[in-house]
Amino acid sequence: MCERYIEHDRYRIVEARDPERDLEGPLYGAAVAGWREERTVQWEQLLRTELADGQAGAFLVWGDPAFYDGTLRVLEAIHDRGEVELELDVVPGISAVQALAARHKIPLTQVGGSVLVTTGRELTKGWPEGASDVVVMLDANCSFNRLDDQGTAIYWGAYLGTADEILISGSIADCGEQIEKVRSEARARKGWMFDTYLLRRTR
Repeated sequence: MCERYIEHDRYRIVEARDPERDLEGPLYGAAVAGWREERTVQWEQLLRTELADGQAGAFLVWGDPAFYDGTLRVLEAIHDRGEVELELDVVPGISAVQALAARHKIPLTQVGGSVLVTTGRELTKGWPEGASDVVVMLDANCSFNRLDDQGTAIYWGAYLGTADEILISGSIADCGEQIEKVRSEARARKGWMFDTYLLRRTR
């Protein structure tokens, strides 16, 4: 993205390995908090060592930090620690949710309806009460396949907006197992996976 869109050479890229995290255990909140603290320390050090006074730096965030992303929380924590003086701007991007709807050529809501955005962890508790359209993010376990209502439609997308984009849609009964297989193979091949999907019940 930098090579494609940055039109001058007055920039450099700083890379850092993201701290390891274990989010599959029973204490999900504690695991996230510990991982976020490690990020805070790491990023604060990067800001200290990689930027001179008055220089600007950027953190590239996949999708949109408004949806289930800790970037803004980490930077807020750095600001609150008071060790690094910084001013923060957020440049909005296209979220995975928006890209999903655009690539499947569908609206996120039905006429007069609303949409709920949730996580795979929450979906394992069952269909959200009162919802007809549900966007699910962060679902490594393909929780849609555990729903009782297999007649629900699913619009699934992975690596949205990239050359590796994968799109599958249909009823869960027809394509749920296919999505799980394709997702597993793609993750093994690339080493990482970002996917999002919309579940839709007929009102």
